[in-house]
Amino acid sequence: MAEGETQSPGRKKCGPYISSVTSRTVNLMIRGVVLFFIGVFLALVLNLLQIQRNVTLFPPDVIASIFSSAWWVPPCCGTASAVIGLLYPCIDRHLGEPHKFKREWSSVMRCVAVFVGINHASAKVDFDNNIQLSLTLAALSIGLWWTFDRSRSGFGLGIGIAFLATLVTQLLVYNGVYQYTSPDFLYVRSWLPCIFFAGGITMGNIGRQLAMYECKVIAEKSHQE
Repeated sequence: MAEGETQSPGRKKCGPYISSVTSRTVNLMIRGVVLFFIGVFLALVLNLLQIQRNVTLFPPDVIASIFSSAWWVPPCCGTASAVIGLLYPCIDRHLGEPHKFKREWSSVMRCVAVFVGINHASAKVDFDNNIQLSLTLAALSIGLWWTFDRSRSGFGLGIGIAFLATLVTQLLVYNGVYQYTSPDFLYVRSWLPCIFFAGGITMGNIGRQLAMYECKVIAEKSHQE
């Protein structure tokens, strides 16, 4: 064997396909964990606002966390956030429409701030009736989508998320898990779908930004190899 062609028997380099798959799997898990904890944090903060204003009421025996919220709320919101954040970029790739509108972290942080503001308004701002509040929050939620997303897939997923989340919430309230004060849309408040829609858009933007960072890392590794 010619000099320079020797290879140490203990080192075996993976092929580019296996290396790429491994990197994608690891990054997918990392993105899921990051999205989960972001969802947990937002659930703790936003649910605290709702409880302080007596918008949501939990039975006394389920209050078990430092933020005076039912223990199961943050994990459920974290899981939903991870699913939504991973689903948005997956749908973009499937449709062949990569989302390129305002793809920077500063825009994502502004989107999170607007979402928190919408949730804060639902608990703090007093309107003459729930219809005015619902229409105002609906306009703000659509404005959030137009400002930070503007994709058809994002709007469609937001509507779907709002419908499913509202349905699940109706079932939870119906079964007495918790309740809303002054419900005006069956068992919940009429503005709740607007909050879910805005939350879906927000977590989708975070998921897309994390996915774009993953693509950059994989591209750099492939270039080095």
